[in-house]
Amino acid sequence: MSTTHPLGPWVRRFLLEDVIADRNMSPNTQKSYRDTVRLLLRFMAERHAVDPTRLTVEHLTADVVRSFLTDLEQQRQNSVATRNQRLAALHSLFRFISRQVPELIEHASTIVEVPLRRAPQPMMPYLEKAEIDALLAAPDRRTPQGTREYTLLLFVYNTGARATEAVGVTHAALELGDAPAVRIVGKGRKERHCPLWPHTAEVLRQLVLHREHEPRDTPVFLSVRRQPFTRFGLHTLVERTVTRAAKTVPSLKNKRVSPHTIRHTTAVHLLRAGVDINTIRAWLGHVSLETTNRYAEVDLEMKAKALATCAITDAKTTLTGTKADWRNDRDLMAFLAAL
Repeated sequence: MSTTHPLGPWVRRFLLEDVIADRNMSPNTQKSYRDTVRLLLRFMAERHAVDPTRLTVEHLTADVVRSFLTDLEQQRQNSVATRNQRLAALHSLFRFISRQVPELIEHASTIVEVPLRRAPQPMMPYLEKAEIDALLAAPDRRTPQGTREYTLLLFVYNTGARATEAVGVTHAALELGDAPAVRIVGKGRKERHCPLWPHTAEVLRQLVLHREHEPRDTPVFLSVRRQPFTRFGLHTLVERTVTRAAKTVPSLKNKRVSPHTIRHTTAVHLLRAGVDINTIRAWLGHVSLETTNRYAEVDLEMKAKALATCAITDAKTTLTGTKADWRNDRDLMAFLAAL
């Protein structure tokens, strides 16, 4: 007689032992894995009439997982990226189960082999210099709230920090001395030091000037109610500020701007300023240089300038004039370094 394996105990062990205790994944990843299981249990109850308390490992076949993923895309309108994120969580769950129960290795492998779906890379949105200037000029810095909002937006633009990273910065992370910088805790709890512009350091000094009594682990950015900013609060702030800024720069009306758009803007502007691509990778906290290389692809203006430097304008001048050394062409070298 075949033996079935209730899924519930394995889900509990997976989330508590593997995700939290052993791999110490970030809180956001923990929530993502938990939500994947929650959605799967709901799907099994609604589509297959299986009570979650009676659900077994054997109920979850590769075909069931594929239908679950299809449901996410069609009914919940999830993107391919979100679909792949949910599948990655299920891959991790069944790898964990297969390590614990050898007789389930073959069954688990059929689910682990369900492939991630390739998705076209969307155009990376970013703001032109006039647009980010208008965004930063929108808060009313004559008021305490406007000053706080300006400082937070400037900090995100300076550092290219993700929303969660920015609102998580504490007093202890700031270094506002002769070489101002900030310690940012990124994905996978990886830390990086990001330099601060002198102006950014100055407005941060003013922001924390009378808060020396606060514990060092207190977040730097607080709301009007003196509560720590959340990433949702930052999203709302950016949307509200863009609406105001669009009155002076109409092109903002046609752009969907989020904190991550400002992060992209930082990268593109650094690239245009001649900062090498590897430095930008470290600045943004990318694990792979391939991720950072995408910024070189979206900056068509830089490519156009590079092509112009290679164009032959006058054959006679080329033959009889002074021979130019391509190594001294900064625009061309910046373009080549960004490839």
